Amino acid sequence: MDKIILDGRSLTRAQLVAVAREGAAVALDPAQLERVRHAADFLAEKVSCGEPTYGVTTGFGSNADKLLGGHRMRDELVMDRADPRHPAREGVSLMEELQHNLIVTHAVCVGKPFAPEVVRAMLAIRINTLMRGHSGIRVATLEALTAMLNRGVVPVVPEKGSVGASGDLAPLSHLAIVLLGGGEAFFEGERLPGAEALERAGLEPIRLSFKEGLALNNGTAQMLATAALALDELEYLLDVADLAAATTLDAFAGRSGALRPEVHALRPHPGQVDTAAHVRELLGGSTLVDIPYHLVPRFKPWNAEAWDRPEDQALSFDIGWDWVPANQRHGREAFYDRFLPFKGGKKHQPQDAYCLRCMPQVHGAVRDAWRQACRVIDIELNSVTDNPLIFPDAEDAQFIEEQVISAGHFHGMPLALAMSYVKAAIPVLASISERRLNKLVDPATNDGLPAFLTGNEDGTDSGFMIVQYTAAALVNDLATRAHPASVYSVPTSANAEDHVSMGANEARHVLEMMEDLGHVLALELYTAAQALDYRREMLNAARRLAARGDWRALAGKIGNAPREGHPQHAQFEQEVRQLMAALARSEEFHAGAAVQAAHTLLRERIAFMHRDRAMDGDVRAVCELQRRRAFAAAARP
Repeated sequence: MDKIILDGRSLTRAQLVAVAREGAAVALDPAQLERVRHAADFLAEKVSCGEPTYGVTTGFGSNADKLLGGHRMRDELVMDRADPRHPAREGVSLMEELQHNLIVTHAVCVGKPFAPEVVRAMLAIRINTLMRGHSGIRVATLEALTAMLNRGVVPVVPEKGSVGASGDLAPLSHLAIVLLGGGEAFFEGERLPGAEALERAGLEPIRLSFKEGLALNNGTAQMLATAALALDELEYLLDVADLAAATTLDAFAGRSGALRPEVHALRPHPGQVDTAAHVRELLGGSTLVDIPYHLVPRFKPWNAEAWDRPEDQALSFDIGWDWVPANQRHGREAFYDRFLPFKGGKKHQPQDAYCLRCMPQVHGAVRDAWRQACRVIDIELNSVTDNPLIFPDAEDAQFIEEQVISAGHFHGMPLALAMSYVKAAIPVLASISERRLNKLVDPATNDGLPAFLTGNEDGTDSGFMIVQYTAAALVNDLATRAHPASVYSVPTSANAEDHVSMGANEARHVLEMMEDLGHVLALELYTAAQALDYRREMLNAARRLAARGDWRALAGKIGNAPREGHPQHAQFEQEVRQLMAALARSEEFHAGAAVQAAHTLLRERIAFMHRDRAMDGDVRAVCELQRRRAFAAAARP
């Protein structure tokens, strides 16, 4: 894989994912390194002139009013004079000690470590923003950070500890402390002390210079890394959601009118328009959607007399319709002029339930939330987010405050609010998926499919009943986690930092929620595959029966039939023959090509469930297929 060139201006989400998840190496743009060197030289010159500079010759945060002196006041302390590791004995200046202490005292996160992909993304982001040349970091320090990333040293960064203003101070300090030979890091899968990890990678610890501690730990890299990786996952899951919805619509032999382009031209929200087009594409070639009501039989439990042909006797179901007598059609004559008077699985209504009909509006709104967050993240990827900002070439500058400017780019609120939007959208996408799943298993709403998608001839089978329970539990869990962290600021640093974003929590929550969203969608696909098999086989069994040309055999599947000699019997026979002809001339019933591709993939791992069996292996298998993005090709044909 080619190295990704970092110049502070052109890093993309796709490149970041390649570094984080695929192990792509990075290289530093030589021309931009000159800007980095220029800013570092400028800062060194100002320090040599005695200019007071925040975070360089002053303390940090609420200590900003403390100017560093020419020597250590506490050198006279007995305990300090006795310490063999005293900074003065190692030739460390007060300004170097300031930067060193900033890192070692701020690395105080708790919780389990972030996954290596998150930490690699954080490193790439930090390097890229420092490449802009407004942070005062030296080229050698930036190169050391880059070598750590490329050599596979992954600092241990516990997940919790950032409030998302003054940037992600604590987690970024865990990144930087390994550069100093402290902390812990993973190397080749082993968790090691930071110094040992560096040594094994052929690297040496560094000593920080002016402002380099601030440059390394003052920024939005944790929240940005987790947000970018979450959005990459959500992009895939949005496609899976559309695929699951298309599979369910095929399984219902549903209606496609609500997907038509002229419909969405009247309310052209971009996500809505794109979702409708995508689902239409996924359903392309289907002979199940928009099927006339009267052709669709309903499920009837299997019995030994259900079928008399060998090719049908292996079926685990029977099928049936009810005939509507002429004297019950009053006021509905126009309808029965168009549709034959047989009630099977499909209800005689012109619209599907909201969970099917409103897929474009719901999925599309989530897609728009994703797009808005992507817009914010794309800007942030190539932004400078530390403080103070250095402008060595500012024209007509009279004082250092005009070239070293304290600002608030470390504040994570743009990211926090964008991820709050996404966070609220995740349970929405999971919820409509669970509603479709529930509709598939409920005999009151599944349009003629068996209850819980199992024959249950002997009353011993639960079928897919509890799959819906699991989906419901996941939806509730997602909903209770969707409260925005960004609305609750807890001031820090003795109120010097009196308003914070909590964006690190927000983005971390969203990344964690992707797993459960993926599980819900996987469960819908699993359930819809079972329903699709039933629907397709029931229709094709009816088609085979009709193709024999024996109207009486087909009539045997129809309830409410008049006896021979009854005044309406001749009409009944005529209409059964019409039903037989319509079924016989139909082509074989099948799902859309993309839906069928996903179904085939799933059936390679999970067999159709004729009767109850242990389902835990099935659930693990479908969740694993989703996790490793096995449905990606089907979802984007």
